[in-house]
Amino acid sequence: MTTATITAPIAAGTWNIDTAHSSIGFSVKHLMVSKVRGNFENFTGTITVAEDGTPSVQAEIDVTSINTGNEQRDGHIRSADFFDAEKFPKATFVSTAVRADGDDYVVTGDFTLKGVTKSVDLELEFNGVNPGMGNGPVAGFEAKTVLSRKAFGIDIEMPLEGGGVVVGDKITITLEIEAGQPA
Repeated sequence: MTTATITAPIAAGTWNIDTAHSSIGFSVKHLMVSKVRGNFENFTGTITVAEDGTPSVQAEIDVTSINTGNEQRDGHIRSADFFDAEKFPKATFVSTAVRADGDDYVVTGDFTLKGVTKSVDLELEFNGVNPGMGNGPVAGFEAKTVLSRKAFGIDIEMPLEGGGVVVGDKITITLEIEAGQPA
């Protein structure tokens, strides 16, 4: 991983994402006028900080755990039209670089979805570290990126009679992450 001499604002070691206190959500344009929102209920990940302060991130998302609040829509998204979850049940992210951006950070990494890997940038806000509640310190982060679903082979077109499409191409991914370092 390359990094522009950044020192992580958290202690060296491995920080495990606490999925009970974290979320991975998304939104996408629907019918060109509104947005459908959803989340992934199952995911794992770690933030590893080297002794020199260089951070790296690895995460895995179970795409079969998608939840938009509509079972029929979720089933369609799991199908070959979208995620092809039977063939590609996991999405992964492995960071390749981290750089400061003012008071925030940009985490660049390889994101793999539906068997396609692309480099993506996550705009990251560090929310601080808390001593925790007896199980070691916890750190909080918020991150956001916008992806093109077509870039990942999710290129279904469902045109609308008056122009436009049912599902937009741009997907906004929002992460609210709490990670803990065991005491």
